[in-house]
Amino acid sequence: MDGDGAAALDTVLGEARDAHRIVLSWNPALLGDFLERHARRALVLGTAPVNETGRPLPPVCRARFAIVPSLGRPLAVRDALDALSATTPFVWRGGPIVPPEAPPDAVLCTALPSREELAELARVGGGGSEPIVFIAAGQLSYLRSIATLTPLALARGADRARDRSEALREQVAGLLTTGNVDAELALLDPLFERFDPAEVAAALLALQREAGSGTRDTVVTTPGESARVRVFVGLGKKDRASAKDLVGALIREAGVAKDDIGRIEVRESFSVVEVAAAAVDRAVRGLTGTTIRGRRVLARLDRER
Repeated sequence: MDGDGAAALDTVLGEARDAHRIVLSWNPALLGDFLERHARRALVLGTAPVNETGRPLPPVCRARFAIVPSLGRPLAVRDALDALSATTPFVWRGGPIVPPEAPPDAVLCTALPSREELAELARVGGGGSEPIVFIAAGQLSYLRSIATLTPLALARGADRARDRSEALREQVAGLLTTGNVDAELALLDPLFERFDPAEVAAALLALQREAGSGTRDTVVTTPGESARVRVFVGLGKKDRASAKDLVGALIREAGVAKDDIGRIEVRESFSVVEVAAAAVDRAVRGLTGTTIRGRRVLARLDRER
C-alpha cells in the first residue's frame, strides 16, 4: 500500500475503529496522516528506506528492467538470455539467494527483490552484470527507489514494432527518455496482465491514428496529448465540496492549467476529476495534503469501479 492507495481505505477503516491493523508499506514516511488516523502509536517492524537524517537511501546498484506480466516471464527470460547471448545465467525466482560457484554472465529476477536482496543479487553478478528485473507496471516506482534503472529492450518487442515509422519511434523514445509516464503505466497495468505490453502499445497507436485523421498511415505528432486520466479525490458532497472548489484547488495549489481540467463528478463521499495525461502527476501531488472545506485531501489515480 502506498500514499495514494491509502485514501480508498479511510471510509472502511472508519467503520471498524476497534479492529486490529496490519499495515504493509515500502515507505511508511508517505503514510504519516493515514497512520495517525488509523494506526496511532503503531509498532513498526523492519527498516524504513531512509538514513539517520531521514533522507531516502541511495540506490544499491544499477539494474535493467522490463515490464512483463507474471505469466509471460518464463518466455521473457528466454528472450533476454537470447538477446544477451548468456550461457551461464543465474535466475532468481524469490526465496534464499544461493550464489553459484562461478560468477554468472547474467542475473535475472522474476520476483520483485527487496533492497537487501537486490544488493545481494548485484554482488552475485560480480559487478560485471547488472541484475535484470521483470516487474509489473505498478512496481516501477518502488524499483526506482532502490536502483538506478535502464530499460531492457527485448527482441520480440522490437520485431513487432518493425512496421512503425521512424518518426513515430523517435517521438516515443523522446517521451520515454525525457518524460514521466508512471501515470499511464498505472492506467494500463490491468491490460498488461492479459496482453503482451508490445501488443498494448500497438493497439494504442492504432487507436490514436484512427482518432487523429481516420488514416492509418498518418503519424500523430504528440502521443497522448489529448488523453484524459481520471483522478480520485477523497472529498465529496458530505464534505460540502463542489466542482468549483476542486477546480480552484487544481489551479491554485497544483498549478494545473484550466484547459487541462476536464469533467468533474462530485459524489457523496468522493470526487473524480478528469485531467490531461501530461498534468496528472502534478494534479495528484498538488492536491494531496491540501485543505478544501476544512478537510485534508488525498488524491490518487482512479481505479475503475
